[in-house]
Amino acid sequence: MKKIAAFFDVDGTISREGLIGEMFRKMIKYELIDVAKWHDEVKPAFNEWNRRTGDYDNYLMKMVDIYTNTVKNTEAFLIEHIAHKVIAQNGDRVYTYSRQRIKWHKEQGHLVIAISGSPVELVGEMADKYGMNDYKGTVYEVGSDGIYSGIIRPMWDSDSKRIAVLEMADKHNLDLSLSYAYGDTTGDYSMLKMIGRPFAINPTRELIAKILEDEKLKEKISIIVERKNVTYKMGMDSLDLVD
Repeated sequence: MKKIAAFFDVDGTISREGLIGEMFRKMIKYELIDVAKWHDEVKPAFNEWNRRTGDYDNYLMKMVDIYTNTVKNTEAFLIEHIAHKVIAQNGDRVYTYSRQRIKWHKEQGHLVIAISGSPVELVGEMADKYGMNDYKGTVYEVGSDGIYSGIIRPMWDSDSKRIAVLEMADKHNLDLSLSYAYGDTTGDYSMLKMIGRPFAINPTRELIAKILEDEKLKEKISIIVERKNVTYKMGMDSLDLVD
């Protein structure tokens, strides 16, 4: 008999803040990343996004590029230690709705699976914290010498997440038509599209635009918005983009 799963993105879907951002700040603290790179390359993109004049994905990719260059030739145990610290200190800063849904899925006997573009070290720590059944994240490959080689297997893009869902479906004998998916950016689009019961959690403008163009997804998706201590649920028929 096929099983039901709940697929969760992590950053911005479970976690209220991007864990890769927390990882980045810790790496500056431990002097793995030069603080000048934050001020010169990342902060301008962050400020644009924070003022809502720029794109979150642009800010994210600025961090990812520097993170990628930094971990190359770095010993893996250092990154694993930082990832553990990040989740220990920030792992409880999650959306109430997402925490409740994880709990509900477990009570229903559903498998709970994290699929995130964050480094797999972070995703694994988060999966352990919330008792998830499985997870996938971006893999920065480690050589036999315990040092990152610079080879990357990304999980932040929509196509990579589509492949990850199919692999999980085969591994765990899942019925995707009865399963659930939760995401917030265009990187989660394919995952939301291919699952029977999709939810967009505080979705970005770019994700909403893609959903509005997809009649099938538009009909079945639920939009969840959590602000302060209130959670709103709506369908796409009651939602429109305002300039």
